[in-house]
Amino acid sequence: MLVIGIAGGSGSGKTTVVKAITRQLTGRVVVIPQDSYYKDSSHLPPEERQKINFDHPDAIDWRLLCQQIRELKQGRTIEQPVYSYITCSRSKTETVTVEPAEVIIVEGILIFTHKELRDQMNIKIFVDADSDDRLMRIIVRDMEERGRTIEMAIDHYQDTVKPMHLQFIEPSKRYADIIIPQGGHNKVAIDVITTTIEEALHNLEKKKK
Repeated sequence: MLVIGIAGGSGSGKTTVVKAITRQLTGRVVVIPQDSYYKDSSHLPPEERQKINFDHPDAIDWRLLCQQIRELKQGRTIEQPVYSYITCSRSKTETVTVEPAEVIIVEGILIFTHKELRDQMNIKIFVDADSDDRLMRIIVRDMEERGRTIEMAIDHYQDTVKPMHLQFIEPSKRYADIIIPQGGHNKVAIDVITTTIEEALHNLEKKKK
């Protein structure tokens, strides 16, 4: 079983890379998104929830994320939490049942900032993209998925996303084994990564024998 970490800034194209790898390794991959593991803030008043900095490592429930990755590596099924950006809370009634697979992809902007999680990864990939390209994708996403106006999205980028990227995410690139330039549009890099994963799986199988 391999654990692949795929990190990169907001709007860098991580999801595109994950989907491409998943397509090429059909039926052999399970994806664990960092976004499912934000700390529950249902105990806070609504005005406080709006101030949560989702781009800071302190917003993540690392203990639960690391624990569930360990369980998957042990061949156990997990109940992944369901988190809502709209209410800034974790569902009390709903989870996602995740079965173990040959390849576990952990995906998120902050996953390389946490040593315990990094240490569980066999391959660490950083998806790099131009800041202008990322900004455009972030604006579209914030308007479509998070109910922000274009002005709110730009303010959020300037006040939170950009400084957190420079403080935490960009420096975490040094932990990567592979860096993909041009975001999720670099087909050659994605093909190379898929081949690398297949070879690693093959080597694991040989060791078992």
